Amino acid sequence: QVELVESGGGLVQTGGSLRLSCTASGRAFSAYKMCWFRQAPGKEREFVAHISGTGGLPDYADSVRGRFAISRDNAKNTVYLQMNSLKPESTADYYCAATTSRIYNYWGQGAQVTVSS
Repeated sequence: QVELVESGGGLVQTGGSLRLSCTASGRAFSAYKMCWFRQAPGKEREFVAHISGTGGLPDYADSVRGRFAISRDNAKNTVYLQMNSLKPESTADYYCAATTSRIYNYWGQGAQVTVSS
């Protein structure tokens, strides 16, 4: 029902910033709650950030709160993850995900983020 395409990953130094984008196909994008997850090598996928369909009440994992910011532009069918003060432990594949209910059953392909020391 929705296809998610991510972009904006790359290599940065410790303390640097990146902004990930996730663009959805189709219409009614505002009906979808959106999340960002990440998965580091050898670790389980973990929650990073959530945003409601209308862009209110963002929520963050404790590990990124104060450094990362999730936002969305429904006119562009896009959700963003602004990542500041990046650390080597931020290195992971980052995935956007969408749902109209409670199970995130639509996923992007992943964007690689590597933070060098």
